[in-house]
Amino acid sequence: MLGALADYSRLLWPGGTVKIPEARLNDALKEVLLAAYHAGQVARSLQKADQRLAAEARGQGMADQKSGVVRGLRISRLLILANDGAERFYRQVESLLQRHGSRVMAVRLHADAEQLGGMLYGPGRAARLLMMEHKAAVGAALLALADQWAAPEGAD
Repeated sequence: MLGALADYSRLLWPGGTVKIPEARLNDALKEVLLAAYHAGQVARSLQKADQRLAAEARGQGMADQKSGVVRGLRISRLLILANDGAERFYRQVESLLQRHGSRVMAVRLHADAEQLGGMLYGPGRAARLLMMEHKAAVGAALLALADQWAAPEGAD
């Protein structure tokens, strides 16, 4: 699957260095997002995601220092991005991924902020970034997207 992800990955912004996979907002992902939202496992906005990731990093750093054992790398958070953000927004997302990339993955959907936000927060409510905050929800979201990354590009 990792090889397939590379085929579907694009730079976050034209001058960037970070590539992330792109995907369609399919019914399976919608179901996973709604379930995570109702379980309180979704943060909305770049600012909120950054604050939560920074707080978690501080807590993990203190725990690692106290235990004397450095934590292993694992993806436990997933950023879901709309595709209509400004370059500045994507530069900020890239910075966040560079700071927290050992535990955060991002996916840009073929959906705008109105589609993404409207699905969870109601009509007319935009969401340019959603962060899934529970490892089980992250796994479910990635599985919901896996079929389209395994298929040849352009196939539906």
